[in-house]
Amino acid sequence: MNTAGIERVRADNFKQFDCVTDFSDHHYHARSKLKEKKNSSINNKNTVKRIMKEWEILEKSLPESIYVRVYEGRIDLLRAAVIGARKTPYHNGIFFFDLKFPPDYPNSPPKVYYRSFGLRLNPNLYATGYVCLSLLNTWAGNGTERWRPEKSTILQVLLSLQGLVLNEKPYFNEPGIKPAWSWESYNADVFVLSCKTMLFLCRNPPKNFEGLIAEHFRGNAGVILRACVEYLEGRARVGFFNGDAGADAPVCSKKKIKVSWKFKNAVAELYPKLYQAFNGVGASLIGVPEKINVSESPAGGIIGKLKTLWKKLTA
Repeated sequence: MNTAGIERVRADNFKQFDCVTDFSDHHYHARSKLKEKKNSSINNKNTVKRIMKEWEILEKSLPESIYVRVYEGRIDLLRAAVIGARKTPYHNGIFFFDLKFPPDYPNSPPKVYYRSFGLRLNPNLYATGYVCLSLLNTWAGNGTERWRPEKSTILQVLLSLQGLVLNEKPYFNEPGIKPAWSWESYNADVFVLSCKTMLFLCRNPPKNFEGLIAEHFRGNAGVILRACVEYLEGRARVGFFNGDAGADAPVCSKKKIKVSWKFKNAVAELYPKLYQAFNGVGASLIGVPEKINVSESPAGGIIGKLKTLWKKLTA
């Protein structure tokens, strides 16, 4: 996979692949505890051999935008962090997936849980954590689109999540006829949810990835916050801020892009929280404003005045 589209400062001090011991907050470990199961041990020698092969593939072939941790005491569990790609509304975000190898792996595909924090920022990623993907046999597909025990790998699953799910126009991931212009509005909502996810991660990082989250946001805080300003002020389409003072040439507009008041207010509310969170992990924010102001929308002003008048009349 071409990783040139990942616009970020790479977390060089954090290993891309590593074997760790603490799996206490892994989704599938928590589920096994609820079901009063001590472990989901894998006894099939062929399955163990295949899992070891998966580890080898991941260690040698992961793109620099995906990080993986496997577990010494639970070889059936795996956690991955996927960095959102440039020119998508997910840019500079981090998205976590907990995976579990079934006892008959690879005859059955892995189970995958998205750590959503209760947010649905993609048609394929439910707020419940459910992941809808043909390669996992959780969505319709034909031939090579579905899980093939002899050929499909965990690396393919992770690359599909990054490239096919967290894409430029996720609005079209949902099947059906839709108005083409609506993808921009959907991208705006997705960016807001991606920023909320960043806050959740800074406040409650998944175990074994604390260093990645801190290092990633230390290096990319400035780009994220400048993107918020560019999008809010209509100087770049959501998802297409290039890290400088404007938008990428193919999507740059001489006229300001129309921005909804809903998006403006959401970004203005999130911005100081992001600033504080990034400052907390040691990001250099010199020259970056601590907050951004949005003038009240005409509708908001009228409604506000009516509410004030109503309170006076009913007092």
